[in-house]
Amino acid sequence: MSQHIILKEAREKMDKSLQALRQEIANIRTGRANPGMLDSVDIEVYGSKMKINQLGTVTVPDPHTIAIDLWDKSQMAAVEKCLRASPLDINPTNDGRLIRIPIPPLTEERRRDMVKLAGKMSEEAKVAVRNIRRHAVETIKQEQKDGALPEDDAHHLTDEIQKVTDAHIESIDEALKAKEADIMEV
Repeated sequence: MSQHIILKEAREKMDKSLQALRQEIANIRTGRANPGMLDSVDIEVYGSKMKINQLGTVTVPDPHTIAIDLWDKSQMAAVEKCLRASPLDINPTNDGRLIRIPIPPLTEERRRDMVKLAGKMSEEAKVAVRNIRRHAVETIKQEQKDGALPEDDAHHLTDEIQKVTDAHIESIDEALKAKEADIMEV
């Protein structure tokens, strides 16, 4: 396997880990309305599971309300039922035209719990990135042992993998810091 392929694969896998973390922490409630918090909810309609944004328009008319304007008004009861059953702890209301979801402000204790959850998610992402680094370094050592990679190139490539790892760990820390600030903001 060539040096460029090893580095490219490691970078792509680390990018995917970072992207997965960003998607996960985007679903954490912050006390402010955000249409992204509904992305994790699957609605059972038309015989299959669909995302809310595939069923209608999701808007944020004010910082404490999410409004869903369904294209097919006959599905309002099903959407409302799935939202109530979701782990988001929300209570939607239906006026026959729109589904409104009030987002109450979080308590200080709940904010701290959310920060802990975000920290746990970021730690899992860091572990994933470090495992990718370990696998890449093992591949480099195996290539060197097989004689396909000179010692100088192996050392240089290991340094490059470490630089990529450090950059991704730093990005994970930045994403966590931004989410913590978002959660703790009143």
